Amino acid sequence: MASQKLQQALVLGMSTTAFTICFMVWMMFAVLGVPIKELLQLNETQFGLLAATPVLTGSLVRLPLGMLTDKFGGRIVFFVLMLACVLPIYLISYATEYWQFLVLGLFVGLTGGSFSVGIAYVAKWFSKAKQGTAMGVFGAGNAGAALTKFVAPAIIAAASWQMVPKVYSAIMFITALLFWFFTYEQKEHRVASTVSFWDQLRTLSDPHVWRFCQYYSIVFGGYVALALWMTKYYVQEYGFSLQSAALLAACFSLPGGILRAFGGWMADKWGAHKVTWWVMWVSWICLFLLSYPQTELTVQTVNGPQNFHIGLSPTLFTVLLFVIGIAFAFGKASVFKYISDDYPHNIGAISGIVGLAGGLGGFVLPILFGAMVDLTGVRSSCFMLMYGVVWVSLIWMYFSEVRKTPIMGQASHVAEGSMAPALLPVEGERA
Repeated sequence: MASQKLQQALVLGMSTTAFTICFMVWMMFAVLGVPIKELLQLNETQFGLLAATPVLTGSLVRLPLGMLTDKFGGRIVFFVLMLACVLPIYLISYATEYWQFLVLGLFVGLTGGSFSVGIAYVAKWFSKAKQGTAMGVFGAGNAGAALTKFVAPAIIAAASWQMVPKVYSAIMFITALLFWFFTYEQKEHRVASTVSFWDQLRTLSDPHVWRFCQYYSIVFGGYVALALWMTKYYVQEYGFSLQSAALLAACFSLPGGILRAFGGWMADKWGAHKVTWWVMWVSWICLFLLSYPQTELTVQTVNGPQNFHIGLSPTLFTVLLFVIGIAFAFGKASVFKYISDDYPHNIGAISGIVGLAGGLGGFVLPILFGAMVDLTGVRSSCFMLMYGVVWVSLIWMYFSEVRKTPIMGQASHVAEGSMAPALLPVEGERA
């Protein structure tokens, strides 16, 4: 029988590997969608829907999968989920019509639900003091979004786009088998005997949960949306080839995944609130700069009209995108540190709810990106939209967590478990 530490290491390692593969498959249309868009002559909105369709299913199943994990254990739920996705992935290689890609995309999207399964499965194997780090390591599986940008273009260049789903289905099947044979389950990690589905659903009435949903809709939903959108953005905005565009887009996806583990450590050390607060500010500044479109400006001077070009070079654009990827990585980990601190007994259900909100953000944003480009013709409008969403998060965080100045003789409310207590009255004001 393996020791407790070995079991913890195997559970964390195999769960992270499985989640990486699931995320790689979930994000496959970020690259695969580019040749399909050309084949079917899709407009920007149609491409956005195609890329986002798997995200919809992956978002909607996160809550029920999280609840099933709490009741039956993460090992069996994760294993069955991966096996169920093998055939739909393979069938994509035979699709020829737009509706066929959408339908199969819905089934492939089940892989996105692996997050709420794995996060609850992993968290229960570690003490509260190490949960943030452990969940951050598991969440580094988001790097699958970058992995697909390395693997899929190589397969397309070597064979064709039809070969990508075939290879991915084989990888998923092998990963499922390895996961089953190298992981463990403990009965005490299940809560079926004490917590009902109805009890878990009652958490939807908790305003703290909705606040976490808002935060996660940008740090994860925004991450997913940009991971799906950036390859095509580089191709159309800067004229790169598919392979070069995917490589540059990975500069956002890769740190946005692997640095999540470091974000978990930061949340353990300095607290979820501080990390999330700075993540929002860094994202807000970078998105403001990214929002500025390529501009040709003619100015009348004493020497006659002068033409000026204002816009981000590919290098500066990539640097800013890289910084946002790092910020989002830290933010994804810190939001789930909130959850492990405040809801230790039903992490699966809460992570499912918050993951659902983040996934829906990842579904809605690419469609809105395409719609805004079709309406305005400005490709940087996607960053304008995200800039506004981050502003909402900053305002909400300020009023719910940051502001502690007494109003009308009473201290404002500070979210439990998120901030230090409200300011105490001075000596002369004590009763």
